[in-house]
Amino acid sequence: MQDDQLSGKKIILGVTGGIAAYKACRLTRELIKRGAEVKVVMTPSALQFVQPLTFSSLSKNDVVVNIFPDSQLNGASMKTWHIDLALWADLMIIAPCTVNTVAKIAAGFSDNALLTVVSALRSPLLIAPAADMDMYDNKISQKNFQLLEEMGCSFVMAEKGELASGLEGDGRLAGIDKIIDAAEIILSGYNKDLQNKKILITAGPTNEDIDPVRFIGNRSSGKMGYNLAKAAFLRGADVTLISGPVHENIYPEIKLINVRSASDMKLAVHKEIKNNNILIMAAAVADYKPAQIASKKLKKEDKLDQIKLTPTDDILSSLTSAGIKLIGFALETHNEKANALKKLKNKNLDMIVLNSLKDENSGFEYNTNRITVIHKNGKPVVFPLMSKFQAANIIISEILKSNG
Repeated sequence: MQDDQLSGKKIILGVTGGIAAYKACRLTRELIKRGAEVKVVMTPSALQFVQPLTFSSLSKNDVVVNIFPDSQLNGASMKTWHIDLALWADLMIIAPCTVNTVAKIAAGFSDNALLTVVSALRSPLLIAPAADMDMYDNKISQKNFQLLEEMGCSFVMAEKGELASGLEGDGRLAGIDKIIDAAEIILSGYNKDLQNKKILITAGPTNEDIDPVRFIGNRSSGKMGYNLAKAAFLRGADVTLISGPVHENIYPEIKLINVRSASDMKLAVHKEIKNNNILIMAAAVADYKPAQIASKKLKKEDKLDQIKLTPTDDILSSLTSAGIKLIGFALETHNEKANALKKLKNKNLDMIVLNSLKDENSGFEYNTNRITVIHKNGKPVVFPLMSKFQAANIIISEILKSNG
């Protein structure tokens, strides 16, 4: 399997003085679980919320708070620790980052230990701001966010939610999983290459009702489609996700349309497609549905011998693709390449993603996938087993190649 992109990476985690500082403890733990080495630098204000011992215990590294030692009675050191630390890192994340720290970075201040590291940093910087809504929405704060983005800093912007003040609005620290996904995007070498793109993605199974209780479905978990939506969003796209019934979570900024049946999904796709540049049909749409849906629960004593099935509408074949890139998926159990090529041609796709249930730890329900991408010219590009998030990024990059 392809190595985890966070494994072996050296990450500085900056923690500033906001109520969300406690969430940085989980961020530290999750980064380490992914194989990263983490060193934490705190601002003095952050000590009001979390103690350094917590981060030291989680990271197994010393925590830096002050530029200078508390006392020089026992001598002094000439070591340029801030330069050494800045050169050590593959990535620096500041989470949470107060609007005060954002403003100081934008103005070039270096008046605490965290800021001295930022000023010497050669690696990418990922900022996850958090503040109460009036502080976050302040025009000066918004201007500083924009300025730092223009200077090359990456952001995982705050989300809407309940804030420490009791108000509801922008300013809640982005989800820890989203921050880690953004870090993985950066460490994988991807950037905001989907800006000004609008992408429609389908995900999960469809459930075709037999009666009010039972349905015909499949084992699709929606993991591939949801990871595609997340990767596309983090790379700058405006994403709409049409999802069958799944248990996956999605970023709140992504427009989510929940559907149940193949006919529901078809209606949603037809409604949304005109507003998008690219359609990625990652959903496992049922090929058949019951010819009739019973109005009440079928009982055992009804002695049902068979369920008559009828084909569902083929969503891809029903589309007119003028100006829209159409990307399909083929999950196969035999004659994999031949079946994928047939689908690519018959449905007039620009690209198809093939995966086989013969591949171990690949396909439905797994967090990993082994994909083969086939472009319109029929040439396959084979990739090793990897996480579905990494596979999603590979698929996006291949789509961009097909865009020319």
